[in-house]
Amino acid sequence: MCSERTSLPGRVQMVDVAARAGVSLATVDRVINRRKGVKERTRLQVLDAAVALGFLGSADLRALTTSQQPKIVFLLPAGTNPYLRDLGEHLRERVAAQEESSPRIRCFFIEGFNAAALAEAIRRNAVWADGIAFFAIDHPEVREAVAEVALKGVKLVTIVSDLGHADCDAYVGHENRSVGRTAGLLIGRFVNGREGTVALVAGSRHYRAHSEREAGFLSIQEELFPHLRLVGMREGHDDSGQNYRHTIALLDQNPDLLGIYNVGGSSGGIARALTERARQDIVFIGHGLTRDTRNALVEGAMDAVFNTDPGTLIDRAIDAIQKPDRPVAPMKLEIIFRENLP
Repeated sequence: MCSERTSLPGRVQMVDVAARAGVSLATVDRVINRRKGVKERTRLQVLDAAVALGFLGSADLRALTTSQQPKIVFLLPAGTNPYLRDLGEHLRERVAAQEESSPRIRCFFIEGFNAAALAEAIRRNAVWADGIAFFAIDHPEVREAVAEVALKGVKLVTIVSDLGHADCDAYVGHENRSVGRTAGLLIGRFVNGREGTVALVAGSRHYRAHSEREAGFLSIQEELFPHLRLVGMREGHDDSGQNYRHTIALLDQNPDLLGIYNVGGSSGGIARALTERARQDIVFIGHGLTRDTRNALVEGAMDAVFNTDPGTLIDRAIDAIQKPDRPVAPMKLEIIFRENLP
């Protein structure tokens, strides 16, 4: 429609609209074709000029001012992490059930712990999406992709693990340093004054959530429980098999081991190692209420799970993209024990 208008001699063209609105021709093109990257005030200014000049009629204006549901992409790490698989399943259910009035959602799994793959996925999906919610890897390649995509007007929301980048519109998740301190407090109390070692298992320090939880744990351990000696953190890449092997090694190397905090996912491998070695005396805390952690709680191999409800996480991420000017508060920490399993 609009390109035909611009090609007819004697008719008002986009360049005329640009001159009246005081903007570039490219800006007018983006407004008329409903592309991203134009501020709302500028968009209205262009539409006013187009109507005043007769470039747009009333029907055209209604079509351009009728709100469209946003197109939203979720980017999640691929792998064996049961919580992320559950999150992906919730998103697939949303896609299957979405109606005309619902946001248009797509979900893709990106190779876990691969910053280049995540950066490429952010750039690729920005062509279609109005907003991208992603599990951030704190890496220069990802930060560069975020800066480029933000200039195009795409809303960017980090989930579970933040990026700390000025061009991200919001972070949806826990305040992870306080989460780590809470884990340290629980383990310190549960060991009940015994002296020995405690261990941390993480997916990767490239996830800011994991490094912040580690920092919080260390701070309270040094502050309140100096009699507990921390052994070096193991990175299991949220893989059940790797976490199992790390736990076996920890048990063999530290006979005085009293507690384990898995700051990442796939706690089932740790629980399996503790059960096989009959070490239910070890305090074990992890993240994500899934089938494996539920079983570990019931069987006594695990003491507490820090959970983030997948549905609530998705809702808040969508809301942050749709309402980018609204502040996003940290999510409330849900602590689940065997006795309060939902």
